[in-house]
Amino acid sequence: MAWGPDRWRFYRLLAREAVRAIRAAGASLTASPDILARMRVTGLVIAPQDLRTSDATFADDIYAGLFVFAGRSLAASGGSPFDYAPPSPEWADELYGFGWLRHLRAADTALARANARAFVADFIAGRGDPALARQTPVAARRLISFLCQSPLVLEGADHAFYQNFLKAIGRNAQQLERDLRRGVPPQWRLNAAVALCYAGLCCDGIQPILRRATRILSRELDRQILTDGGHRSRDPRFAMELLLDLLPLRQSYLSRSVEPPLALLRAIDRMLPLLRLLRHPDASLSHFNGMGATDADHLATLLVYDGALARPLMHAPNSGYERLEGGRVVIVADVGASPPLPYSVNAGAGCLAFEMSSGPQRIVVNCGLPASGPDLRLLARSTAAHSTASVARTSSCRFLTRDGWWGERQLADWLIRRRGPVVLSGPTAVAAEQAEEADSVMLAARHNGFGPEFGIVHERRWQLFAAAALLEGRDAFLRQGKAGGRARRRPHDVAIRFHLHPGIAVRGVPEGLELASALGEIWVFRAENVEIALEESVYFSGLTGARRTDQIVLHLSVSEDVEVRWSFERRASAPLRGVAPA
Repeated sequence: MAWGPDRWRFYRLLAREAVRAIRAAGASLTASPDILARMRVTGLVIAPQDLRTSDATFADDIYAGLFVFAGRSLAASGGSPFDYAPPSPEWADELYGFGWLRHLRAADTALARANARAFVADFIAGRGDPALARQTPVAARRLISFLCQSPLVLEGADHAFYQNFLKAIGRNAQQLERDLRRGVPPQWRLNAAVALCYAGLCCDGIQPILRRATRILSRELDRQILTDGGHRSRDPRFAMELLLDLLPLRQSYLSRSVEPPLALLRAIDRMLPLLRLLRHPDASLSHFNGMGATDADHLATLLVYDGALARPLMHAPNSGYERLEGGRVVIVADVGASPPLPYSVNAGAGCLAFEMSSGPQRIVVNCGLPASGPDLRLLARSTAAHSTASVARTSSCRFLTRDGWWGERQLADWLIRRRGPVVLSGPTAVAAEQAEEADSVMLAARHNGFGPEFGIVHERRWQLFAAAALLEGRDAFLRQGKAGGRARRRPHDVAIRFHLHPGIAVRGVPEGLELASALGEIWVFRAENVEIALEESVYFSGLTGARRTDQIVLHLSVSEDVEVRWSFERRASAPLRGVAPA
């Protein structure tokens, strides 16, 4: 970690987090008794609907001792999964969140119900790693899962198990209540508030928690859901998962004849149209700021609530996303600044990146976030993993990593455990403008992420001609940043990348590159006054895991103002002979 603004941001974050930790410790010693301490869950009134789709074949895997979560698998060999070391932190989050109980419920057999009850009993008895189960978002997911899947777990259970199950729900709710009092990151606060609202609506004996939880939920939704429907993290996956919880929560209020809070109703109405903006015709979301593989059935379920004929937004200025449409072609672009530090744990350095589809075929993509692996996830957040430009092999954002001298590495490790690998700095001045012309639609944007270090401002312009199935682009690199002296005058290597979907086959032709899709379409990529290179890439967001793919790269050196023009143009829809799709 070189001396400079990022180091000072690191120490400022360290100081703030240390103060927060001291205050939390003091609060835990001096706080008044928890609101739940004098109450206990005496019964379950309703079981909310779980909108997440289920697959009964997962029940067969689980019965055979195979647990596949977050792209990793563990064979329990007839034992309990809680007795094994998790293959990854993300795998552990899913195990201890118990969302996978829905797959056992889908099997609808006595064996599946007994299996589910046995795993829940193992956890209640204390098997597993308490530290992994203790994380606020994991505990919130577990509380919601227990409530939603209570019919599965309790059918055929004896009285002793029923009482232990109710006690486990009460302890979980108490933990989340304490977390809210001590202070946790904002997204965790929202997770906890949602779960506690579920508990207050579904359980007898702890109804007083509902008023406080509803108040916190309303406050957090108003703070965290932006005017255009995006979440402050700019993370499409977080928004989708949140909606999957908010919609059944709204129904749970109505089922208990309690008026849903206005903030909840407003948030749902705003969030659904933004998902349409980010959606491609292949029924998946754009790979920006934490989005990996899309659960297409989950997205389809959500969009039913927005109306089958609803049109997507084209312009989301608060969230920093833009959409262009022309004929069969869809462009989605990231034109937003880095999210605030507390919300940036999954944010990518992909400012001015874009994705392009033609019908149901993705053509240009970003690499997307893999399901597991901290090193791979950090790599996938870099600028080089996005279809945009990078300077001197660096990213437009700086992430909190375990760099620096030994003492700093220990401090950074403590911060990452508490806050995650957040963004320390990134583009602060991002401007975008969309306009319709007679025969095309145009989007222009710029950002200053490379300005402080290299004195370079990146501008990009997209112009989509629907009738010609033509996308014309222009990247300009202007020496107008704030870097001084030598850094400003020295030439810097720039790479403009276009990552291709694995379903695209590429070959060289005299005018550039020819791209063939599995659906039979052929596109030609051209660039002016710059050499076109075809290099290897990786697509992390495949439904079956990471896949090899290709990327188009334009390499240039920037010492003065430079402009590069490029284009994607569709030819006749006929397959390339002798070339099979990747």
